[in-house]
Amino acid sequence: MRSRYTAFVLGKIDHIDRTHAPEISDDFNRAEAERTVAEVEWLGLDVRNASESGDSGSVEFAIRFRRDGQELTQHEVSSFRRVEGHWLYEGGKVSAKPPPRQVVKIGRNDPCPCGSGKKYKKCCGA
Repeated sequence: MRSRYTAFVLGKIDHIDRTHAPEISDDFNRAEAERTVAEVEWLGLDVRNASESGDSGSVEFAIRFRRDGQELTQHEVSSFRRVEGHWLYEGGKVSAKPPPRQVVKIGRNDPCPCGSGKKYKKCCGA
């Protein structure tokens, strides 16, 4: 994963193309990759988790980049397969934002959630 990120940073599109698994290499859009390299300022790679089982592995990572003046982060889990000692990218799943936190609003006259038996406004809400 680090080598692919570095290839994007340095504009080495041939490396990106070479590290695709054969079954997805036809889907690689070289023109789009070149446009991305030209339009993006890469800000960092954070590998959050990596696992390997025999000749297959996965990497969970986040990349930070700036595009059109806006700083963005992409979180992804990518699958790789080792073929003749080289790791090939099989695909990835871009994760959506985590679900928003659910906050329960406590009314002033509701019982206090601390269990005191008092109204919220007379206890923890004071």
